Amino acid sequence: MSCRQRKLQRPDPSPGAQGPPQTGDPSSPDAAVGTCAPRGPRAKGPATFPFNQLPIDCQLHVFSFLSEVEKCTAALVCSGWSRLMRTPRLWRVADFMRLGAFLSGMDGVVVSVREFERWKEWVHQYAYHLSARGASLLLLRASFDLGDQRTKWADFLLNFLESVHCGELKELELNWTLTHLEPLDFYPPGSMAQICLAKTDQFNSFQTLFERLTRWSPKLSRMKLPFDWSEHSVALLTQFQHLSTLELNYFWVFKGVQPETMQQLTRSLPNLKALILQVLVPVKDLGVSYPLESKSLEFLDVSQSRGLVFSHLDLPALRELRVKKTIRGIILNRRTRVALQTRWSCLYDLLRVGTPKLQLFNSHRLRPHWQTQAYLELSEVLLQSCYCIQHTDTWLL
Repeated sequence: MSCRQRKLQRPDPSPGAQGPPQTGDPSSPDAAVGTCAPRGPRAKGPATFPFNQLPIDCQLHVFSFLSEVEKCTAALVCSGWSRLMRTPRLWRVADFMRLGAFLSGMDGVVVSVREFERWKEWVHQYAYHLSARGASLLLLRASFDLGDQRTKWADFLLNFLESVHCGELKELELNWTLTHLEPLDFYPPGSMAQICLAKTDQFNSFQTLFERLTRWSPKLSRMKLPFDWSEHSVALLTQFQHLSTLELNYFWVFKGVQPETMQQLTRSLPNLKALILQVLVPVKDLGVSYPLESKSLEFLDVSQSRGLVFSHLDLPALRELRVKKTIRGIILNRRTRVALQTRWSCLYDLLRVGTPKLQLFNSHRLRPHWQTQAYLELSEVLLQSCYCIQHTDTWLL
């Protein structure tokens, strides 16, 4: 029999024929030892994932990971996605300090007047975009000169916040003393009287906005802004009882801070964990020292302040402190210098009594017994941070 004839020969289909075991037969030897016969082609699944069959909350959660541009692109896919993209909780961030699409990724550049005008146009389009979607904000970043009577940034920001939802706003970064990307020569500087009037317009508009925020966004937990340290502004700031992180920058070099005002602020914020202060003590207030009290504060940074001297510290939870003694170029005779310095307490004495849990002092990790035994490294840190007569042998402040 030829090879071809043997291939064409079929087994006898009669019941009595003893052919090879059939695949899947439990009586076969291969089945007894668990050996599987070769499988056929893998079954194909559905061509697409049934995303639209997911619950709406799941779809929104997936969309929440997209960037703003990607969300706008997704809205063009179909009418269903377009409706979903108008859900307020998909629009959580209002960042007016971005440079816009035409300057994307170019932080810190100096722009021309033409580019600044283009940025202003983008700002208004961006605000309309968020308002049309009824954004429910968690984060707001903006830098507008609220005293600018030509552009009316104060009115713009108020109208924008009224058109969106701010009840869940958690983080605010607002510089209300200058406009983002505005060229330095856009408005020529005026006389000192004009500058004073402009500063007055700025903090009046800021206080109006701040009053609204106490009603619109009482849950703010992080805040960064210039601060005028007026009694009214401090009273408004103390209403944000959920604040955990606070950064206050100086408003104007001629604006001083009353010691009682600073003490009242830190006392009135029970959940405050981190505080960054940039205080410029005017020359007329030389000799003034400041008390600071907080039961919750764990991190304090006053390294960017000038002339800030503490008279009392009651910070039982503080773990890290950053403070730096700065040179201001003020030279006094020895008698005047000694008279002022003798009124100031040594920072080391204040820390030993008022900060029992302190661990880091200007990035220096303190030794376990630093409160009772001073050592060389700690003394070097004090020479860079303490204004007392023991740690300052010259007067260049």
